[in-house]
Amino acid sequence: MDVRRSLHQGARKAFSFLPRNARFAIYRSFVACDANPDPRLVLKIAETKEELEACFRLLHDAYVASGFMTPDPSGMRATIYHALPTTTTLCAKFDGEVVGTISLIRESLFGFPLQAIFDLNEVRTHKGNIAEVSALAVHPKFRKTGGTILFPLMKFMYDYCTTFFDTRHLVIAVNPNRIEMYESLLFFQRLAENFVANYDFANGAPAVGASLDLHHAPEVFKLAYGHKKPQKNLYQYFVKTVLPNIVVPNRRYYTTNDPVMTPELLDYFFNQRTQVFANLEDRKKGLLHDIYNLETYQSVLPKQREAVSGEYIHRQHERYSVKCPGTFELAVGKQQAPFKVMIIELSAYSFQATSSTPLPLNAWGEANIQLGQNEKSHVKVMVISNRNTQLGTSFTFKLSEPDLAWRKFFNALNAGITHEDLENATRFLPQ
Repeated sequence: MDVRRSLHQGARKAFSFLPRNARFAIYRSFVACDANPDPRLVLKIAETKEELEACFRLLHDAYVASGFMTPDPSGMRATIYHALPTTTTLCAKFDGEVVGTISLIRESLFGFPLQAIFDLNEVRTHKGNIAEVSALAVHPKFRKTGGTILFPLMKFMYDYCTTFFDTRHLVIAVNPNRIEMYESLLFFQRLAENFVANYDFANGAPAVGASLDLHHAPEVFKLAYGHKKPQKNLYQYFVKTVLPNIVVPNRRYYTTNDPVMTPELLDYFFNQRTQVFANLEDRKKGLLHDIYNLETYQSVLPKQREAVSGEYIHRQHERYSVKCPGTFELAVGKQQAPFKVMIIELSAYSFQATSSTPLPLNAWGEANIQLGQNEKSHVKVMVISNRNTQLGTSFTFKLSEPDLAWRKFFNALNAGITHEDLENATRFLPQ
């Protein structure tokens, strides 16, 4: 074993002396993507207790083996970010066994794990939502199989972020020994503060931060891989290929995140099996109450000190993000084509929407909004203000009177956390 380890270390050292372009070419030579993976492989959102626990156990073992964490009595690595409705954990299952996992953490009241160390100001100068790629692990028996699990998992991540998660920028914090894989294969760019010697989120291991703009990724991938054979062509694989192994999210409405944490799951993972909730500082306990402000969740959330809880003005924060296309047409005046809008936030009697063209203020009009594949709303609205946001110019609309479809949508979002909650909240309402 010592001889093998010495040879491995020697080869790694020799590899490090090669020119950067040569190293990157070698990394790309290892690409082996299959557009028709083994049908026993299933890629899906981890949503059941068994799937989530298997992901957290796989992650724990991988992090312990790499020195990124000390062993936990639970045998799992579950962080506060896994408890949030803005985090999605993806998993790869082979013959029913979880053999790969990766988590996508979108910005919330808790920020990102890497945000405490790395500067994201440059990323924020570009429009679009940001998500941190975290908690990647592949089962040991699949680590030397030429990317049999890793590439489909990465493909699923790409599809999910670009199609379902409304994400433009991916950010990562990885060990310096692994950053070149992301740079060479996926063209991640290092963040301004590109090296941290002691990253608390990974047990003090050194880390490098990097980002990828998914809007520009297709053209970059095409330039690097477009001329290659199918098994080496990551452009074709990521951008064009439809993997039959991927189970897409089942959504009634046009929401852009997939919360799965029921009160029972939160209690099991973060109270019973780990001490994540108990070890939170009081401010974060308060934020957690802001997010899960439904009565059904109160008994499983961490208790706050009475004196501290009064220091915060608790308010509801969105558990769902939405992206509903629609049109706005002026009620009077010169006839013109309807303005295209995208609703990104809503309340009972108002909504926020983006538009690529300026909208007239203080003028009534008609809005037709696609709330879901089979759900439409037609309401009378007025644009009352506008402001610049990370996503572009945002316009605030007020409703004269919400119709039934709008009320059902708002009540569903307001009443639950998971997609099952959305179904239950509208099941007995008039059609």
